[in-house]
Amino acid sequence: MATSTSPLFLSSKCWLCLSDVPEQDIDTVALILGDQLNADHSWYREQQANRLFVMYELRQETEYCQHHIQKVVGFFAAMRKFASALAEAGHQVLYLTLDHADNQSSLTDNLARLLERCNADQVHLQQPDEYRLDQQLSKWSERCAAQVHWYDTEHFLTERTVLEDWFGKQANYMMEHFYRRVRKQTGYLMDGDKPADGQWNFDKDNRKTPKDTQDIPQPLTFSHDVTEIYEMLEAENVKTLGAINASQFIWPLTRKDAKQQLADFTKRFLPHFGDYQDAMLDAQWSLYHSRLSFALNSKMISPRVVVEKALSAWRENRDEISLNQIEGFVRQIIGWREFVRAIYWQFMPEYGDRNHFNHRRALPEFYWHGETRMNCLAQSIQQSLEHAYAHHIQRLMVTGNFALLAGCDPDAVDAWYLGIYIDAIEWVELPNTRGMSQYADGGVLATKPYISSGSYIHKMSDYCASCDYDVKQKTGAQACPFNYLYWNFIDRHYDHLQSNGRMGLILKQWEQRDSTEKKEILNEAEKFLEQLQ
Repeated sequence: MATSTSPLFLSSKCWLCLSDVPEQDIDTVALILGDQLNADHSWYREQQANRLFVMYELRQETEYCQHHIQKVVGFFAAMRKFASALAEAGHQVLYLTLDHADNQSSLTDNLARLLERCNADQVHLQQPDEYRLDQQLSKWSERCAAQVHWYDTEHFLTERTVLEDWFGKQANYMMEHFYRRVRKQTGYLMDGDKPADGQWNFDKDNRKTPKDTQDIPQPLTFSHDVTEIYEMLEAENVKTLGAINASQFIWPLTRKDAKQQLADFTKRFLPHFGDYQDAMLDAQWSLYHSRLSFALNSKMISPRVVVEKALSAWRENRDEISLNQIEGFVRQIIGWREFVRAIYWQFMPEYGDRNHFNHRRALPEFYWHGETRMNCLAQSIQQSLEHAYAHHIQRLMVTGNFALLAGCDPDAVDAWYLGIYIDAIEWVELPNTRGMSQYADGGVLATKPYISSGSYIHKMSDYCASCDYDVKQKTGAQACPFNYLYWNFIDRHYDHLQSNGRMGLILKQWEQRDSTEKKEILNEAEKFLEQLQ
């Protein structure tokens, strides 16, 4: 287990008070947002005596949804360490903590007040990755007296406009086509213009579940003391969810931490990542996953660094790391991650209002505490509350699957996913939730609704073995609710689904069911959903 005892704000060049900023000596203010912690950015290659970097802990960011306590603490702690590192490197930094009297709580109000203080005539901004912040800063820049210059974050492999640039305007896009184009552009896992070993995608090989006797390594965790930030949030009555051990915060907070976690992943977990990336086990909260999403989404580490380190490990250890292991990991980083960002910018802001199935049900109360007889949901939710983390299949095929089958309002589902996970920033959360998980976009992102009965969860996990319900029973008091909710969803949205070719076989199976059996299934589902309310 790694430890961290380094204090914050070591250098006198990191100012914690607006009155400390010299009135006449600053001509450029450069804003750094909480998810722009990219130490390799070109901004930092040289010191400029008249430039001031500014960072804020903001009420507007703690309150736009109810966040997990580890998420708020994690971002603030990483921001403080980043500010301290900049000051140590000789840059001038203004950092306002959430509880400081100078902090106006609003990003643009803070910027306006700072410009009044120092009379700077230049403002430098990196493009935000969230639409709401992009709009807030864009509107403010139009009325700002200083000249505003926009910069790329220098993090992603593709541009915001990549889908339209590459494929033109379309109603929907295929991730696989996008992924192959990125492979060709980067040269990752390519032999000339052909994929390595002649195959683009090994997803069908990556659906194994570990044996009971398999020795799965324990994940590397850190032990940062973030008590100061936690106590500040408590004193300021910031409403959060989930749990935290403030004296042993487990997530990376610096680029050095992130690189250590990446090195550990490539050595101990990558050799089995592809095989078991979809598996779920009661006693294992991270299995073979890298858990680098928080470090990536805060930009402490770049996708290029992550992918190239993994590829280097694969090239050096091909006897241990097969092609399906490395391809599955690379696809998540350069395929899926870049693709959902492109979908987000292609279709915002209306994307956030889509509700293809017109679902309106409230999210069940157990999503906030995990107390339910359905063991798969209890395990996935309780893990999320404890660690602010669940891997993609837990999110898609357990919590997301249930919310879709139950007809929950995608607004409520979005808010829950955006709040509970430490890596959840809207550009990545919204397409994954509203698009992939809830199919509320009507097929912009996914080619079909990702729903299943209990059999899929049983196949990919050991959750069913200790569940109060029987996954093999289709109806009755002990029947797994996923079984009858699945067919109830098919019946309820039959007309919507008829035009989807990938759903044809399932629809045909429902058509051929005995009418008495259908009625029994639908009655069971309705009874369960009434009780759920």
